Amino acid sequence: MNVRRLGPLFFFLALAVAAPAQDFQIDKAHSQVGFGVRHLMISTVHGRFDDFSGTIHYDAKDVTKSSVQVSIKTASIDTDNANRDADLHKSEFLDVEKFPEMTFQSTKVEKRGNEMVLVGDLTLKDVTKQVEIPFTISGPITDPWGNQRIAVEGSTTINRRDYGVVYARKMQDGAAVVGDQVKITLEIEAVVAKSKQ
Repeated sequence: MNVRRLGPLFFFLALAVAAPAQDFQIDKAHSQVGFGVRHLMISTVHGRFDDFSGTIHYDAKDVTKSSVQVSIKTASIDTDNANRDADLHKSEFLDVEKFPEMTFQSTKVEKRGNEMVLVGDLTLKDVTKQVEIPFTISGPITDPWGNQRIAVEGSTTINRRDYGVVYARKMQDGAAVVGDQVKITLEIEAVVAKSKQ
């Protein structure tokens, strides 16, 4: 056995074992907070929020000790349709003047079999409810500029009426124009900036 060849392997294994928990800032340029909701009960309209920030406290040795905090500017909602976006700013929907932010604060991370689940409080229009977000995590890796990065993907579904989003227009047959269930999808990349010497 060539001990010299095994030396670097032992070194990197030691680093992995000793790696402390770190705070990763969401990299907005490489992340997306998206959603989808049924329209006329025959199709799905997709959108996203363009302005958000947050911190992922990631413990690589014990993921259940990790935590997440996110803040989203409600006025940054974007469905690629200016008229629809203007409607979504109104009180029947997000009421962005009165409630400029929605937030998520985790309360725990659970391992359920092979699945990881983020549990926390989602606050929208001053209503706070617990949500569960099954997720996967990749990394950490070191990017070409020496920064540590992780990536997280997850999704959950909420009922918009639970949060006071009460738009209720119906079609002639009684079917809703906008569905109640909103699927939220998260594709997040987060970074620890390399410390300056």
